[in-house]
Amino acid sequence: MELRRLTKRFGDTVAVEGVDLLVRSGEFLSILGPSGCGKTTTLRMISGLEDPTEGEIWISGEDATNVPPHKRNVNTVFQSYALFPHLTVAENVAYGLRVKKYDRSTIRERVARALDMVQLPQLADRRPSQLSGGQQQRVALARALVNEPDVLLLDEPLSALDLKLRQAMRIELKYLHERLGMTFVFVTHDQAEAITMSDRVAVMHFGRILQVGTPEDVYERPGSRFVANFIGQTNLLEGSIEAVRDADADVRLAGGALVRASGEAGDLSPGSEVVVAIRPERLRVRAGSAGAGSDGGELAGTLTGLIYLGDATRGTIRLPDGSEIVALRPNDEEVHPFGDLRPGSAVRVGWPPGAARILTE
Repeated sequence: MELRRLTKRFGDTVAVEGVDLLVRSGEFLSILGPSGCGKTTTLRMISGLEDPTEGEIWISGEDATNVPPHKRNVNTVFQSYALFPHLTVAENVAYGLRVKKYDRSTIRERVARALDMVQLPQLADRRPSQLSGGQQQRVALARALVNEPDVLLLDEPLSALDLKLRQAMRIELKYLHERLGMTFVFVTHDQAEAITMSDRVAVMHFGRILQVGTPEDVYERPGSRFVANFIGQTNLLEGSIEAVRDADADVRLAGGALVRASGEAGDLSPGSEVVVAIRPERLRVRAGSAGAGSDGGELAGTLTGLIYLGDATRGTIRLPDGSEIVALRPNDEEVHPFGDLRPGSAVRVGWPPGAARILTE
């Protein structure tokens, strides 16, 4: 599936602006962004429920921009599931096939196959009110899958579930995708969902796609301040480039420290104002004098707080200029993650090569 300069305006409001996106056959792609960024509107244009103001939608090599929804070989699983309460599970799953006037034998076979896919054949005769939230979500999936679409669209289908069930359904959805080999386009505001399930993630903000890449790419190599902040937690340090060495640069931070960071070679030039992003889990904290400046890429500071999070401990370090950074270390039964350090300790903070990324946007 390919979106070409896809744009949607509602009066003077631009909901989606010039989106170019290629979804590969058989991949699980997530469109990730905050509420109001345009991701659901994009999905509705793909399904045909919204007409684009400009641009094109190509599905399976054919221009589907002006094709009515019922003639596009895509199906959507909505956040609300939209199951018919008066129909049984099997009847809900069969609804689309009946509308398309398939014969009874074909309907029976395809409904049984779809319920097997979502592991619910034993609940075929129940009504939605007799099902749990997770079971209803699977029925909605089966109803979409029974039509054998080229592309399955999923509009935040897990958001109504409680945390444990949502985590379990992430795994089930990923396994289902792997078994079927179908193209999934998944819309979500949940970073964990996008990171754990997707082959690639498209990060969207203010109607535009900011970055597309594997979960590792967008997490480890964010292309902008927004992407770095939105996907996981990150430390952002402002500074300017003093010297460039291929894709690395020496950056003089606002507080005076000089650190080495990595970026895109074409974007780096001496004197440029940049932001250095470092993930909290990449930081290493050791005891050391809290003087100004840095030593060998380390930052000096004072440990101001430790918070136990269960699987990890969060440490806050105040730098000499008054700004703060956060370090996250996994908990160990035998050794405290921050050793003998306690709030008030003078510390030095370092990181492995490549962990500090330069952002120019």
